[in-house]
Formats: sequence, C-alpha cells, structure tokens
Amino acid sequence: MAPGGISRDGVVTLATLGYGIRPERDWWGDPRAKAGIAPPRTLRHTVQAGALAGWQWVRGWGVAAVFAGPELAFEVLDSPGTRRLPAPRLGVRVQGELWARPTEATLVTATLIGGTARWSAWGRVSWGIRLPDLTAAYLGPEAALYADRTGYRKWSLGLHATDVAVARVSLRVSAGWVYEEQIRRPGAYGTFTAWLPL
Repeated sequence: MAPGGISRDGVVTLATLGYGIRPERDWWGDPRAKAGIAPPRTLRHTVQAGALAGWQWVRGWGVAAVFAGPELAFEVLDSPGTRRLPAPRLGVRVQGELWARPTEATLVTATLIGGTARWSAWGRVSWGIRLPDLTAAYLGPEAALYADRTGYRKWSLGLHATDVAVARVSLRVSAGWVYEEQIRRPGAYGTFTAWLPL
C-alpha cells in the first residue's frame, strides 16, 4: 500500500504471505532411518509471513524500495517422526526491491530479503521482454539463491512471466531447475505470486 500513490516517492507498506512445499527424506526422525533403511519421501511444509513498511523512490526508469518489519516463519515435516507441531518463529525482515524498465518493452527486477526468523537470505534477479502481439506480460529468465545459517543453500534458474493482469490483480509465474547443495539433488520448481496495489 502506498498512501501517497504508487507512482510517486513516499512511504509504502507491504504484507506478504508465502507457502512452500518440498519432498525430502526424514533421516533424523523416521524410525526406519535409525535401522539403516531409507525412509520414504515425505513433504516439508513451510509458511512465511511479513508486515513491512518502507520507502520507495520512483524515477523515469522504474522503482526502488526498501522495507523492514516483523516476520513469522513456520515449517513442519509431514513424517512419522514428527510428534507435535513446532512453534512459529518470529523475527525481523529487511527487503530491497528494484523494478527497472530499461526500454518500453523490457523489465529488470532484483529482490533481496534477509530475515532473522530463520536466519536466512534470499535473492532473485530477472530480465523480461514484452511481446505485444503475444502477451502484455514480461517473459524471460530468472536466477535465485537461498541460504540459511544451517548451511542449507538452494540455487535456481528458470523462466518467468511477470505482470500477467487479471482484473486489478497482477500475477507472476515461474518454473525451472533447482539445485540443493546440502543434499546435492537437482529438481524442478514452480512459483506463483499475486499482488494487488492499494
């Protein structure tokens, strides 16, 4: 939300809610792992939320913004080794955003997020081109990196469609290849983001 309007410098607020799911094996909690048997794949569910405030700078080439505020993180492994739900973790998040339009038909974005709820950092860069005869959205490549204090790191490289308009809501969808360093496992990822400027 931008009380002074989204097309001018000023105070902005941002509320976020995210959900993620990934398959893995519970080598630490599943009784079969203790017996030397590979446990079956199970799902890790992750929820993150934030309520941030900051400032945006609007220029002819695009927008830059910085935010800070509280965040909440919750994750649970859907495994026989999970006896009870863990408590959500609270922390502080800082976030930087850059949306630049070098030309009328191109978009460059960069996002950097750091948070203390999971002591993690995530960054993504993307480039896109708008093909008016095909779509009003920007299509192009993206790359991202996630890391936390446990040593877990995840790289991804994919394609995105940004600024897909559905009524007043804007959408971003992406998919591609992801590599988790800790377990040396490649895989596929998909994301879906929706936002509504107020």
